[in-house]
Amino acid sequence: MGNFFHQLFVPLVAAMSWVLTEIHSVIPSYGWSLILLALVVRLALWPLSQAQFKSMAEMQKLQPLLKGLQAKYKGDPQKLNAETMALYKEHKVNPLAGCFPVLLQLPILIALYWSIQERLGDFANEHFAWIGSGLSLKYPAILGTSLATTDMVLLALYVVSMYLSVRYGSPPSSDPQQAQTQKIMAFVSPAMIAYIGLRYHWASALILYWLSINIFTMGQQLFLYRRYGLIGPRSPAALAAAAVSVPASPATKNVTPKGGQSGTGQSRNGRAKKRSLKR
Repeated sequence: MGNFFHQLFVPLVAAMSWVLTEIHSVIPSYGWSLILLALVVRLALWPLSQAQFKSMAEMQKLQPLLKGLQAKYKGDPQKLNAETMALYKEHKVNPLAGCFPVLLQLPILIALYWSIQERLGDFANEHFAWIGSGLSLKYPAILGTSLATTDMVLLALYVVSMYLSVRYGSPPSSDPQQAQTQKIMAFVSPAMIAYIGLRYHWASALILYWLSINIFTMGQQLFLYRRYGLIGPRSPAALAAAAVSVPASPATKNVTPKGGQSGTGQSRNGRAKKRSLKR
């Protein structure tokens, strides 16, 4: 099965390998070349990511209307589906539009994986940061001795970046159930990545690329979230939370004491009477 997918993506794998070779011809360090490759890929996929976030923003704006339909047609699933599709059509929103950019990115990610795997021989003598340093030679079970070996510290950094990416990679949801699902996945996904990375001894070169792409992706997400109003004080989740948390201010009553005089007027009259008695 692995060979089948490899043959299927041969042209794309060759293209990714060529790009990495060209970058390395300018920057004679495979570590920095992989980081720059991650940046190039992230920028190349920017239009797809922008379309994805635009679709997410449109769906977020429709959430209050969708909740109203769910409450109104709770006992009639067919009517609910019909009204939901009519709502999407009225606002010109495609609920599957956010999935297409993700699916289009998968072949590129697979091709990059195979292009790095095929060049592990080139990374056997490559060092980067602490990888391949004298300290790594003392602790080869923890630190990678080259970019072709596994580095536990780099893998731990990647797992942390995966947690942050999954936990905050989606805009805050006003739906408590969906918010809880996001929190659970933020722990499950990194745990799976850590297990697979240790089980199959991922090369440091591969982990370095994925760590870099995660960091660039989080920066892009933050920018696009703010651009399309998915986070911040004007986001749908923030507005919904503000509407629930801010109570209606009670009307202040101006109570006038008996006799038609205010408390201030009564005190003044009392002082005037005391002065007249003294005289």
